[in-house]
Amino acid sequence: QVQLVESGGGLVQAGGSLRLSCAASGSISSINAMGWYRQAPEKQRELVATVNSGGSANYADSVKGRFTISRDNAKNTVYLQMNSLKPEDTAVYYCQSDITRGRLTFSYWGEGTQVTVSS
Repeated sequence: QVQLVESGGGLVQAGGSLRLSCAASGSISSINAMGWYRQAPEKQRELVATVNSGGSANYADSVKGRFTISRDNAKNTVYLQMNSLKPEDTAVYYCQSDITRGRLTFSYWGEGTQVTVSS
């Protein structure tokens, strides 16, 4: 079994910062891409940022220059540093990882962590 456990969400005023963490644990051979997605009320889940095993990152246009994704491969953990937060960043943030177990690769999701930005 594999688990992704997120932490770091909360309530912050506009302009503030939060740092999300997501740790993968369990029967893991290797971790490929890791990423963050978010879903606001009555909206579809959308990509926020991803990072591959080599550290190359990709961002949604809406967060470029404000959010930074990083990973610690030794700890099987991905981070999302969120600065200059806006009310429109309010959403449930989900961690996602492509994890290889044996010879097969699966996509795993965390349960989500709420981020609320007040104006």
